[in-house]
Amino acid sequence: MIMKENKDHFKDVTLLITHYNRSKSLERLLDHFDKIDVSFGEIVVSDDHSKDEHVQYINKLQEKYGFKFVTTPQNGGLGNNINKGQDAVTGDYILYVQEDFFPLALFNEVFKNGLNIIKEDQSIDSVRFYSYLDYPDKKPYKDNFSELVFKPLSLNLDRFPLYSDHPHVKRASFPQKFGRYAEGKNPEKTEFDMMISFLQHKGRGLLYNDYKSVFDQVNTSSEPSTMNDNRNKKPWRNSENFFIRQARHLYRHTIFNYSLYIKKY
Repeated sequence: MIMKENKDHFKDVTLLITHYNRSKSLERLLDHFDKIDVSFGEIVVSDDHSKDEHVQYINKLQEKYGFKFVTTPQNGGLGNNINKGQDAVTGDYILYVQEDFFPLALFNEVFKNGLNIIKEDQSIDSVRFYSYLDYPDKKPYKDNFSELVFKPLSLNLDRFPLYSDHPHVKRASFPQKFGRYAEGKNPEKTEFDMMISFLQHKGRGLLYNDYKSVFDQVNTSSEPSTMNDNRNKKPWRNSENFFIRQARHLYRHTIFNYSLYIKKY
């Protein structure tokens, strides 16, 4: 990536991007960082055995943006894709972003603040910049960030995602405390396992209060979401029937609490 004099250069940060069959989305992400004048010490693109046409396109993008391209001879799933990407990182900090996101104009200022926080406060393990939903229990931290507070006795299932795969910055030493990402599982289970590990190991996480103002996410018809969503195959997951909803809530509580208090990650 060609440096401009007025670029914000985060030399000790590795931008880690996981990719699978969405090379145009990857290009959009990299192009947006270029447009807002941001560069990093290195960029690692970890690919999960994409189709040949996407690999060929990424090779062309590599000539322009100068990133490290990490491939695999067979599809290994999200956990493997993140792990091998993290193994290639040489920076002290990792900004993890999946390829279907892209930064907005506020990124520069907000990311600087978030990075400074994790540098200054060694007890903070993750600073997140995006979320689908607000976290139910928070306390103000600073610079429009809030700390996520886990309340064990709450009946709100949304209290569990103290960790999320949404765009966040963390130390490169993150796996030493929380372990590697689960491999051989679907993406939802991989993220769930890391979420539980984060809670078991007393992780501390922050979320930017205006969590839809730093990144956006786009899935197009030509490059749709690659998440394997089995919900339509299991109607009970979406049913609005009162009794099914209550049973579903009880089931999820049982699984979540068993995983948190009985299993070891």
